[in-house]
This record gives sequence, C-alpha cells and structure tokens, in this order.
Amino acid sequence: MTARTPLRRVKNAIAGAALAGLLASPVAPAWAQGDTGVSIIRDTEIEEILHEDADPIFIAAGLDPKAVQIHMISDPQLNAFSAGGEQLFLNTGLIQETKTPNELIGVIAHETGHIAGGHIARSGAMGRAALAPMIMSIGLGILAALAGAPDAAAALVFNSGYFGEIAVLGYSREQESRADQAAATYLEKAGLSGRGLVDFFNNFRYQEVFDDERKFPFFRDHPLTDERIEDLAVRVAQQPHYGVTDSPEAIARHEVMKAKLEGFLDGAGQTLTDYPETDTSFPARYARAIALYRETETEPALRAIDALIADQPNNPYLWELKGQVLFEAGRAREAEPAHRRSVELKPDAPLLRINLGQTLIAVNEPAKLDEAVSQIRRALGQESDNALGWRLLSEAYDAKGDPGMARLAAAEENFYLGQLIEARTFAVHAREMLKRDSPEWRRATDIILASKPTPAQLKELGVSG
Repeated sequence: MTARTPLRRVKNAIAGAALAGLLASPVAPAWAQGDTGVSIIRDTEIEEILHEDADPIFIAAGLDPKAVQIHMISDPQLNAFSAGGEQLFLNTGLIQETKTPNELIGVIAHETGHIAGGHIARSGAMGRAALAPMIMSIGLGILAALAGAPDAAAALVFNSGYFGEIAVLGYSREQESRADQAAATYLEKAGLSGRGLVDFFNNFRYQEVFDDERKFPFFRDHPLTDERIEDLAVRVAQQPHYGVTDSPEAIARHEVMKAKLEGFLDGAGQTLTDYPETDTSFPARYARAIALYRETETEPALRAIDALIADQPNNPYLWELKGQVLFEAGRAREAEPAHRRSVELKPDAPLLRINLGQTLIAVNEPAKLDEAVSQIRRALGQESDNALGWRLLSEAYDAKGDPGMARLAAAEENFYLGQLIEARTFAVHAREMLKRDSPEWRRATDIILASKPTPAQLKELGVSG
C-alpha cells in the first residue's frame, strides 16, 4: 500500500505481551494507568475473537467488517466509544467486566448504532483523534524489540488525557436511545438476543445515582436512565431471538479472552488468585502460564505452555507464547521453531510473522537475515502502516550491510509514527545511498514531500514539490 496520512489503524500500537518486557525498560510501561499514560494494545487471538463476535453485528448494520477497526485500550475503567469514522474502542476493563459474550456483543451493537447513525462528536478533540499519528505495533507475542530502546518505548505511551479527550463524546440522551434501538435491530437481524445489552445496563444501573466523578467513563459519556433501560427491555423481549443463548464455543472464546487479558494486564498474584491450581480449565491454565511468564519463571512457564500445547497442538497462539517466553529468556534459536510453527498454523496473521522476523534477526545469520526481511515484508504487505515492522526491517537491513534500505525503512517507521521531521531526515540519507530513480529512491522522495518541507529545503535537496 502507498503512503497515506499517519492513521489508518490507530490500533497499530503496543500490544500486551510487550507489557512484561517494558516493565524492565527504563521508561514507564506503556500499559500503565493514571499519570503514566494508557495505550492501545494488540493481540491477534483477541482481535480474532472480537471480530467473530462483532462482525455479524457490523454486517447487520450495513457496514463492511473489514473496514471497522476494533481497538483495545489498556485501561481497567469500564468504557467503550466510537471515533474517527468506523473506529470502535473498547477498554480492556469493559471486556473483563462482561459476564457473557452476549453482554459484550450488546455493547458492541450499541456502539455500532453510534457509528452507523453518524453520532460521532465533531469536536476539536475528535479532529485530533482522526489525525492521531500511528504508534508502534506489536502483538501480545512481541516485546523484546523495545528492550534497551527507551526512546522508542516512550513514544508508545499515549498521555492519559489524550484518551480522556477522545473518549468524552457527550452523546445526547436522544442519540443514546437511538443507539439502543439500533442495537436491538442489529442483534435481531444477526439472530442474536438483546438480553445481554439489557443485562449489562442493569448490572450498572446503580451508577446513575453517582455524581460524574464517581461514575465509570462509559456511563458519563452514555447517560443511562431507568426509562432507557425499560424501553430497551420491552423492545428486545418482543423479538423472536430473545431466547437465544450463547453457544458453548462463544462462551469458551470469551473466557479465553478474559483470562489472557488478566494474565497480561493484572499482577501475577491477582491472576493466580482468580485462577487457582484447583481450576483445571483451559482458560485458567492459560492465565497461569502467562502469569508465570510475567514473573520470569521461565521453566515453569514453559512446562505449563507445553502441557497446553499437548492438549491443543494446532493452537497457533500457544506456539506464539512459547516462542515469546524463549525469546525473552535470550534463547532465540529455541524460539525460532515455536514462532515458525505459529506462522505455519496462522499464515494470514502479520503480527505472528513479525514475531518470527524479530527472532530471525536475533539469530543473526546471513540466511536468517534474508528470511527475516522476507517475513517482515510479507507482514507489511498486509499492514503497511505497522511501524514496528518497519523498525525491525531497518535492523535487518542494517545487519545485512545495506544502509540505504535500512534508512528507508527507518523513514517509513517514523512516517507511520507521525514523526515527520525524523522521517524526512532518514529519507534524505536514504536517497543519498539508493540508486537514483529506483522505486526505493522514489519512495524516499515521496516521504520527503509528505513531511511538509519548506521551499528552501526542497530546493536544497533538488526535489520538486
């Protein structure tokens, strides 16, 4: 894909497994809450689950599921909102608070009502959200790329006030009622019950008696009233699919998602309390394995993961986790087969290819470096604005002794991070080293032009605007 404004997917941001790695870095972890900031996280497995739940709703609303971007914000506060067109944001706290898949799907249906109804606030804050720069993209299975790179890690941290601004949309009560009714329509059209959304609202009905400072953000931005709940309850109870319940498969996916989020985002002590050894379910074992990894208990974590793999040998995300544990332990050669297996099992997942590419770079052999370039380029073919992919590609080219391509990749990274001055600097150096009029040389020129240079700078470079 060609150059564009630095936001196609806001979700190309730091992902959950990187959380643990950043704990050891000299900067505040990008997932931290409060004054240290909050961040968008990514994980292929969880994104897949969310889309399995949400896509029927998007289709019912007349939206293209591939066009709607679902972003997870690492924040324990209960909130969800839509922004910048077909962009849906879910706080991890909201996901973890939902008791059933149908509750979460109901909230997604409500937010889809805002998207399809054009209820996006046109404030200055929302304008900034639509033009927000790309931030680095890593999956829950990548983290060591940032170790020892505090500047890059620091760039990943969104100021908490930023998300506060874009989240506070101030929907009107009329818009809320319309979104409720739209949600009921979409759920019925998708063959799903609206009971979950009513249950979700009822679970937090008590919030209405609180002042704004004590309310969850979701209920500050989405004013809740008894009348709204009752109107919605009456409507959905009359729908033919009201009695439809979640399938065992949907429940299992939901529990895995919640367990994985807790394992990565909550303290190990909390995870081991919520998922004690007496719980032998797959989600509990998964959460405990992640908690052991977070505590750098490498061998116990590997034993736990191997036991899970024995039960589900074709689960790409277990292989991803095993590869990451080994990689984090400085055992890149051992990590390679695990990451390779995850890619074999899920070849259409760009973040898994980035895992493998990162590992191949760490092995640092000529043939491995060539394959790292190939794997990362394949990932970028699917997500051209994945800044981490460009950063790793730059490292691979540098290790191969190709400074021109290394600088061009660094220019791409900075371009998608929204750091246009730095992008221009790298692109200028890349042009000096690349063959004139080659596709790569022209791409460097495009980046320079996109960085808003002054006429004097253009003249100095000999570039025509």
